[in-house]
Amino acid sequence: MRRMRVLRRMLRKYRDAKKIDKHMYHELYLKVKGNVYKNKRVLMESIHKNKAEKLREKAIAEQYDSRRTKNKAARLRKLERREERLAQGLNFEKK
Repeated sequence: MRRMRVLRRMLRKYRDAKKIDKHMYHELYLKVKGNVYKNKRVLMESIHKNKAEKLREKAIAEQYDSRRTKNKAARLRKLERREERLAQGLNFEKK
């Protein structure tokens, strides 16, 4: 019981300090309740690992979005050039 109180207190401090958001707090709280973490050090390592994973996923998502917008712009430019060449070819034949 004492360990659980210590871990819950630590979670509360992290949440109040905005080191973890309410969703991560709830998830970790339930894990503490389920006796997943042996001590504060293990809980802290888990928090750092989760935060690093979230940052990594966010960076990957941003890269994906930027690549997607870049490819979309390139596709539009290519289509415009193709239409422009087609229009010039038709004008050339009419003269």
